[in-house]
Amino acid sequence: MIAVVQPTHGVQPRSAPSRLRELTDSEVVAAHLAGDALAFEQLVTRYQRRLLNFVFRTIGDRERGEDLIQEVFIRVHRHLDRFDQSKKFSTWIYTIASNLAKNELRNRSRNPLVLFQTIKKNWEADHRPLQFEDHRNRPDDLYRKRQLRDLVEWTVNQLPEHHKVVFVLRELEGKTYEQIADITQCNLGTVKSRLNRARNRFAQVIEPLLD
Repeated sequence: MIAVVQPTHGVQPRSAPSRLRELTDSEVVAAHLAGDALAFEQLVTRYQRRLLNFVFRTIGDRERGEDLIQEVFIRVHRHLDRFDQSKKFSTWIYTIASNLAKNELRNRSRNPLVLFQTIKKNWEADHRPLQFEDHRNRPDDLYRKRQLRDLVEWTVNQLPEHHKVVFVLRELEGKTYEQIADITQCNLGTVKSRLNRARNRFAQVIEPLLD
């Protein structure tokens, strides 16, 4: 099971045994792959704060940075068996963090109307929720994005209730299909069917308003 990355303000990961603290990164990776239950926690302890500082300086949002670092460790845990142990672990994990940070900035910089068109054309490929505001933008950009946000909220409210719920959970909250199924107590087929209908209706309502 993956170690849970705690927010760095307040609670810190438990200290790993001294035997792990004395190992190199490569040795800790090897210990994890050999089944040491505490080895991955040692990697989290070593890199969590450093990576958070790096991502925070890159994107300027500490709370979002914590979410991204959680994703970093999820990806590391998932793919650690494929890591080339002849390479530096620090380079590999920083590359993952850097790519996630760059994706975050890229998504922020996208024009919201273009974002909508992209989502409408390829809903399945975009797993990120809609985002409307970045307070570092110029005032006219913020005004335009707030207009779109209000328009999206109005359009969502036109959806039937059971369609609205799955649409908000997926497109505005970024939940997975499995999470939505758990939340709504529906099977995956029903979730996907309702979401598809909600997306089609959403597009029909909002598209004329964007002209």
